[in-house]
Amino acid sequence: MTPPPRLRTDLVARALLRQSGLDGRSAMLLRKGDPDAGGILVILLGRNGEGIVLTQTRTAQGEAAWLRGTGTTPVGAEQIQAYVDRQLKYDPDLWVLEIETLDFSPPFEAILI
Repeated sequence: MTPPPRLRTDLVARALLRQSGLDGRSAMLLRKGDPDAGGILVILLGRNGEGIVLTQTRTAQGEAAWLRGTGTTPVGAEQIQAYVDRQLKYDPDLWVLEIETLDFSPPFEAILI
């Protein structure tokens, strides 16, 4: 079975920011990556400065999904930055988005694994 076609990363990143900001929450682009093929990290940031980093992945069926890269429990700002820095060493084309959240769930349609 052929996997579904992938959209350009810049289009996906901008759509995530737009969708996340619809309800008035803060949604910011922290780092631009490769517009065509870069991956995306989404920092779901709580008001106390803790957060969870989501990283793009695919399901076994090839569907777009998100993995909680820093785990299910919110972590501090230093741990968030350390995770982002490690990922940038492996993939310098990454996009990094930051979205304000109250419950650490993505404000966009997402399959979480």
